[in-house]
Amino acid sequence: MWWSYQDVEEQKKRLQREIAKRKKRGEKFEALPAPAGQKKLSTTFWGQAWCRNLESYQVYESRLPRGRSYLRQGKVYNLEIEPGKLSAVVAGSELYETSIVIQPLPKRQWQQIVESSSGQVGSMLDLLAGKLGDGLMKVLTDPDDGLFPKPKEIRFNCSCPDHADMCKHVSAVLYGVGVLLDTKPELLFTLRNVDQSELLSNASSAAITDLSTSTGDLAGADLSAIFGIDLSAEVTPEPPAAKKAVKKAAKKKAAVKKVAKKKLKKG
Repeated sequence: MWWSYQDVEEQKKRLQREIAKRKKRGEKFEALPAPAGQKKLSTTFWGQAWCRNLESYQVYESRLPRGRSYLRQGKVYNLEIEPGKLSAVVAGSELYETSIVIQPLPKRQWQQIVESSSGQVGSMLDLLAGKLGDGLMKVLTDPDDGLFPKPKEIRFNCSCPDHADMCKHVSAVLYGVGVLLDTKPELLFTLRNVDQSELLSNASSAAITDLSTSTGDLAGADLSAIFGIDLSAEVTPEPPAAKKAVKKAAKKKAAVKKVAKKKLKKG
């Protein structure tokens, strides 16, 4: 079916009227901003990594271009990311409700990622900004054992009449995740239902272990050389008799001074 320019414009107006009605009923309608033209959809490490992973799904490669086009045209609304779930409204010939269920990251797989990241994450800021070493990047983006979902872990649902497993509306939503991760990279960890702070705390634990090791080394070091004192020299305690003699002499001296003062006053 061929659409004329007038048909397309009329469709846009009709959809805008529908959106206005739903807004009037109190519904939220926020379009996900995405770059138009041939510019990259995502510009950050996490956003681009998500899109690369999505484009590795060869089984869906014929559906992805239409999804990118929809996203660039501003047709994705109200994209929400929750643990194991994506939801959005996509404007096609009608407004379609789209939901995507993604299985949580297996605990064993996440634990392997945490162990592999030991001591490699400098801060939460570095993690979310993608300022990571090449080795850790490979671990996180590994197609089999990394953070990103595999096709078999994803289930799609769209209210459109297209019965394909991945319709263009679902594709647009999946690309929208990459755009959203540019500004909110922490949502990837939310989606996979894991706690990103475990990567950081594991690094901190490694630092504490290193500190403990250093403290152990210090315990066996030559402290006399470090502090410049002779810790091996024996300190001979003063004998009790000597202490008594000193006290007695001090008292005698005080008594002599007292007598001398009295004589001076009389004189």
